[in-house]
Amino acid sequence: MRPMRGGGFGGFGGGVGLDTMAAKLAVGLVVGSVLVALTHGAAGDLLILRPASFLYGLRLWQPLTYAFVETSPLGVIFGVLITWSIGGALEMSLGSRRLFILAVGCTALAGLLTVAVALLFTPLLGVPFPGGTVMTSVLWVGYGLYIGRGQANFWGLPMTGNGLAAVGVGFVVLNAAFSSIWLVLPDLFGMALAFLYVRGGSPRTLWLRFNHKRLQRRLTGRPKHLRVVNRNKPDRDQYLN
Repeated sequence: MRPMRGGGFGGFGGGVGLDTMAAKLAVGLVVGSVLVALTHGAAGDLLILRPASFLYGLRLWQPLTYAFVETSPLGVIFGVLITWSIGGALEMSLGSRRLFILAVGCTALAGLLTVAVALLFTPLLGVPFPGGTVMTSVLWVGYGLYIGRGQANFWGLPMTGNGLAAVGVGFVVLNAAFSSIWLVLPDLFGMALAFLYVRGGSPRTLWLRFNHKRLQRRLTGRPKHLRVVNRNKPDRDQYLN
């Protein structure tokens, strides 16, 4: 079943219930962002990903919690709309579990990869990374890639799903041009992981494919200690009877 392609926010996705995984992710984004704002950043030290805090402060939960933090009102509003609409459309096709893996799993792994880069490029150790835009970028690109060559639209402008994914990548690149590529590093990692997940399949699917190919090689490979019997030669055992 393909995601819905008409109506909804920006022309993609449709309304979803409040009991869905997409709605829960959107609510989590609101709660985390408002909590950081109301505590004047005190909660941000705990929730926002900061490589130094993760490595030396042992705040190992930050790659998960930073996905639910945005630091600007517009970021929260658009993040909630995209998560609810696009996430809801994906959930109807992928299911709640796979949506959670795509949205939160890819975002968390992108955070861990960012921490790994910070070990090599030490100025990033003290940089705070809110991850609300990372999760929405993952969902946007993942949705477009899932549609692929199928028809989608961007605020009434018809385009393929691949084109819609390219628009999502363009937003991140534009953000990097006006700030720094280092600040959008988690977004870039997240979109790459979304590509691998949507086009390559889940980790379980990849593992099954690997085992299938390995079994095929074993079955098709001829053992060296066996030799081919030539049927044209007479069988020596026929003279024993």
